[in-house]
Amino acid sequence: MSENLRSQVVTQGVQRSPNRAMLRAVGFQDEDFSKAIVGIANGYSTITPCNMGINKLALIAELGVKNAKAMPQMFGTITISDGISMGTEGMKYSLVSREVIADSIETACNGQSMDGVLAIGGCDKNMPGALIAIARMNIPAIFVYGGTIKPGHYNGRDLTVISSFEAVGQYSANKIDEKELLEVERRACPGAGSCGGMYTANTMSSAIEALGMSLPYSSTMAAEDEEKAESTEKSAFVLVEAIRKQILPSQIITRKSIENAISVVMAVGGSTNAVLHLLAIAHAGGVELTLDDFEAIRARVPVLCDLKPSGRYVATDLHKVGGIPQVMKMLLVHDLIHGDCLTITGQTVAEVLADVSEEPPTNQDVIRPWNKPLYQQGHLAILKGNLATEGSVAKITGIKIPKITGPARVFESEESCLDAILEKKINPGDVIVIRYEGPKGGPGMREMLAPTSAIIGAGLGDSVGLITDGRFSGGTYGMVVGHVAPEAAVGGAIALVEEGDTITIDAHARVLHLHISDEELAHRRMNWQPRPPRYTTGVLAKYTKLVSSSSLGAVTDLDLF
Repeated sequence: MSENLRSQVVTQGVQRSPNRAMLRAVGFQDEDFSKAIVGIANGYSTITPCNMGINKLALIAELGVKNAKAMPQMFGTITISDGISMGTEGMKYSLVSREVIADSIETACNGQSMDGVLAIGGCDKNMPGALIAIARMNIPAIFVYGGTIKPGHYNGRDLTVISSFEAVGQYSANKIDEKELLEVERRACPGAGSCGGMYTANTMSSAIEALGMSLPYSSTMAAEDEEKAESTEKSAFVLVEAIRKQILPSQIITRKSIENAISVVMAVGGSTNAVLHLLAIAHAGGVELTLDDFEAIRARVPVLCDLKPSGRYVATDLHKVGGIPQVMKMLLVHDLIHGDCLTITGQTVAEVLADVSEEPPTNQDVIRPWNKPLYQQGHLAILKGNLATEGSVAKITGIKIPKITGPARVFESEESCLDAILEKKINPGDVIVIRYEGPKGGPGMREMLAPTSAIIGAGLGDSVGLITDGRFSGGTYGMVVGHVAPEAAVGGAIALVEEGDTITIDAHARVLHLHISDEELAHRRMNWQPRPPRYTTGVLAKYTKLVSSSSLGAVTDLDLF
């Protein structure tokens, strides 16, 4: 039991009665008042398949905590489905939900003086939201991933939710008919679980396992498999033991463990969103981390896994051949992760991986052998230049043309860009600019999955570039650059681009450049005026006021005083 609550209900004599009376009403018996109180942050909802199986896991965790001789206290937290809100105004609430989740878990745990927390989440923002709260509170904690969805199937190929977005582009380009479009939509998401490729949810679950904040192998389990329930029950016992031993997040979430997480994200070919979220988790834990750190790790870590979106396989395929522990062991033996980092189990990373083979199984090609990586260096590059003085984030693997110089096609929103693509107004060689979609300008930094999928579906993925101050779905691939900072809403250079200007995206040189003189850029900046905020009341208005640059993780508690 926490020091706060223990002092109230144990040592204050008759003054403890009101506290105990309330707790008796929710199931406490006399013998329970000396036990640890464990919060179960339950992300269950039927809003999205990512979270619809979570309540079953929460009930298993609740029983596990009781069997471990502690007292569970379950509470709910929210989710926003990126896949359902994608391409709509609702998507502006997606990144905002990360902060709401973090704030709600912090509020419930600290408000009720809980001794530890087991957080269960599925959709993209559940995971970083939970880890931000865990890092802030610094009470013993463990994260349980709701699990990944199994792939759908059609005409001999695996489907994920991204397949349905790309099918829209294929349909608009007359590459498939309406019947096939409908068949893909019907089959893409066959049941419970988060999007199946190495998209944002599976990227973040993998990163959290690499951090040491969840159990080995748990990040790639299918939501509907029995082993997910078994892992959840074990997580409850591990957490209660961590409370007894006072293993704290500050001992686990360190500079070294965050470097481990970044290395794993690079090795599995993970989402660009991992950059944003790991920056925010580091900030919450008081760990110094910058965009340049990602670039340094990218340069030395190869891509080992052939996973969607640009690869062939899904997360359940990775799980079958060894999962994240197999990837981590390969990195460990080549000195690319820190083996001395503590995990929530009380073991070090090296101890956890002791019995894992140094090489992947030979009868598969999901995880490549060390001497035959998919790519020699990581895929998430930090591009800078006069268009992104603070930096930007791009996936630079899986593209045929690493450099493009072409005329700017400027759009003030995601919707206007999508319309142009579907109306066949975008030509090979164009560099699309989507602006005023950043953290403040959107607000909420929407993901540009609809236009990027339409580009792929139209067959323009290797000939068109796209830059934005918004984000990308973990399912996006191609010559695309996001998180451009400073964003348009604060007068970043992306706000000053004019239709027809020449832009260069150079993945190998890691440059994002607008081909105008410094004098012309300064002249345009003098004439630029900020736009009035799109929202003046409610959560989006508050978010606009508080949110930092994407280069700092788009956090909402930076330099408040």
